[in-house]
Amino acid sequence: DVQLQASGGGFVQPGGSLRLSCAASGFIFDDYAIGWFRQITGEDREDILCIGSDGLITYKKESVKGRFTISRDNSKNTVYLQMDDLKPEDTAIYYCNLKLGSWCQSGPGSSGQGTLVTVSS
Repeated sequence: DVQLQASGGGFVQPGGSLRLSCAASGFIFDDYAIGWFRQITGEDREDILCIGSDGLITYKKESVKGRFTISRDNSKNTVYLQMDDLKPEDTAIYYCNLKLGSWCQSGPGSSGQGTLVTVSS
């Protein structure tokens, strides 16, 4: 079974940093793109960014450019989301999402449980 588990969320003050992890299993990790999206209860999900199987990064949301970055460690089947200079509007549940191909333009596949990020003073 395909499984993705996001972790690393927490409470942080504005301007702080967090690194989220997405541990994956049940598929050939090296062959697939992985993305991150976030969701506030009652609102639509926001795609944030994605990393292809070749390491190419695609930003989906302009407001995180220069603050967030994504990386992958194929030896650990893990994708990371480094978030710096966090703002209260970044507060959300963050999820990682398997893409149905090696490119970030591929359609969305499975998403696991999310991790809550709260940015507040």
